[in-house]
Amino acid sequence: MLGDRVLFLDGEALVIDKPAGLPVDPPRDGATSLENHLASLTFGFRRWPVAVHRLDRDTSGCLLLSRNPKAHARFQQAFEAGAVRKRYVAVLDGVPPEASGTIDLPLGKVSSAERGWRMTRDPRGKAARTDWRVIGEHAGRALVEFLPATGRTHQIRVHALEGLGAAVTGDPVYGTAHPGGMMLHAIALTVPRPGKDDVAAQAPWPERFAALGFDRDG
Repeated sequence: MLGDRVLFLDGEALVIDKPAGLPVDPPRDGATSLENHLASLTFGFRRWPVAVHRLDRDTSGCLLLSRNPKAHARFQQAFEAGAVRKRYVAVLDGVPPEASGTIDLPLGKVSSAERGWRMTRDPRGKAARTDWRVIGEHAGRALVEFLPATGRTHQIRVHALEGLGAAVTGDPVYGTAHPGGMMLHAIALTVPRPGKDDVAAQAPWPERFAALGFDRDG
């Protein structure tokens, strides 16, 4: 149940701390997805909430759901306008040579029979930009904060690998699988609402990061 993972709730919005391993959309293999939990997230409304954006299956953290169609449309507009502030943290299999910077790499989709589909650097692809800074280092890995200015599929995962030269720890597509899972966490989300308080949420620090020696301060 996800009722105990609610980070923000009002008449328009619901933000949950999505657990790693739970897909937002129903997968082809029929595994449990967010859809299986929506009936428990109505909180007095008849209408089920609807996810406004997506987090990858193995990414945990702040996920925004709308509680009515008008709010959904406004939230989608905020995402499309780049007005939503998203903060991620990730553990990387390596330490970037610099302490901070901006990755500006357009991304495109490629596919092969052997490896399936993935995103990669593509000059003809969609613009993708991410600010980043190293928060801490431990045992040859780095804890990095990512502030994406765009919201492309797998953006942070590809930018980490191709922009910083170090994959997200546990990334099953762009790196090497890890028994603790993929170390990417959407730790904070802020959605502006004209005339109302922002939708603002911060997710708890993930236990799988702490197991690798990284606490909230790096």
